[in-house]
Amino acid sequence: MSIILKAENISKQYRLGQVGTGTLGHDLNRWWAGLCGKEDPYLKVGALNDRSSKATEDYVWALQDINFEVKQGEVLGIIGKNGAGKSTLLKILSRVTSPTTGSIKTRGRIASLLEVGTGFHGELTGRENIFMNGAVLGMSKTEIKRKLDEIIDFSGCEMYIDTPVKRYSSGMTVRLGFAVAAHLEPEILVVDEVLAVGDAEFQKKAIGKMKNLAQGEGRTVLFVSHNMASVKSLCDRGIVLENGSTGYEGNSKDAVDFYLRKKVNLKKSLLIDRKDRVGSGKIRVEDIQLLNENFESIEHVISGEMLIIKVSIKKFEEIKYSKLRVAINFQNNQEDYVLSFIDDEMGANFENLAQKDYFYLKIPQLLLRGDKYDIRIFLSEVDTNPENFLDVIQNAMEVNVLPGDIWKTGRINRIGGGAILPANFLFDE
Repeated sequence: MSIILKAENISKQYRLGQVGTGTLGHDLNRWWAGLCGKEDPYLKVGALNDRSSKATEDYVWALQDINFEVKQGEVLGIIGKNGAGKSTLLKILSRVTSPTTGSIKTRGRIASLLEVGTGFHGELTGRENIFMNGAVLGMSKTEIKRKLDEIIDFSGCEMYIDTPVKRYSSGMTVRLGFAVAAHLEPEILVVDEVLAVGDAEFQKKAIGKMKNLAQGEGRTVLFVSHNMASVKSLCDRGIVLENGSTGYEGNSKDAVDFYLRKKVNLKKSLLIDRKDRVGSGKIRVEDIQLLNENFESIEHVISGEMLIIKVSIKKFEEIKYSKLRVAINFQNNQEDYVLSFIDDEMGANFENLAQKDYFYLKIPQLLLRGDKYDIRIFLSEVDTNPENFLDVIQNAMEVNVLPGDIWKTGRINRIGGGAILPANFLFDE
């Protein structure tokens, strides 16, 4: 098969803090240097792509010297921890932003789905947004009309198609956006992990569509996801990004195994020292403990019994704790969400954290099959806008669940898709 996409020495550098140099004279010097085709006279070589600590330099490399080729009809998976540079790479491949150095060579039309609602106007209806988004992606009006019914049917939004998109949920917006991008018939389809917003049924449908595009129509797909099962089943090859550089490249199974081995090594670090976290850092998760019903420390939990999780936080700046949002997720070894505990679905209020530096999650019955699971912690202010993230850390702790009596009775159904169990947040024993 012929090469349809080639990345050569791709690097991307971002300026931290204010963009200007601080003085009008220096700004004019920089402008004149750019006009003459010379390097920025105030350019500094930045640090590693470590987003968890205070940077001492003015610049940071989001990507450094990325090289790879993709053949026609191939599905390439791009995986890595938060902050590794995955989304930056996809934005460069999609021409949303340009690389600082290096070049991208492609053949054919590229369609991308990078963020929820990209290219949608909230005041327009779903139908109107299909025409507008399709035009932005390069489809002619005739082509959109020909595929309109198929797009609407695939999105599953028939009932709301003439309703303004501002009234859509994030899942509905993703459905519609993916439906438009997938029916563009691009030579290259670029998909970020936004599909995680959709429900399990739509994720299955979307992955089936991507498989059909690659295997049935010979089109190329670049796929970013934290769902390792999807990466292994959908992708032919995988690239693991680490701190903006290529850590591993090979077949998808070997790439996932390499990434999961790296994940195990992360757990050996003290939680407060972990670098692979996202957020402003105003407060951070300092420690996690597993407790039994008597608030005694335990090393494992028995399926069907009570589990109490104590989360200790370290405060660096004051926040409004009444607006704090907390989510604690359980993931299996393929990084699928199997349980989710979310504050706004339990009516929790964290105002007590103004005086305390810890809280408890009390789960009366942990209905999980015997296995090992990872805990993901999410702290945010007000909402899930990335700008409001305080501390998000994957694989924060491993939980060893042993089969119990409830397992033997066969009363545990297969739990998946982030099922929610009865639980509550506490601040005292």
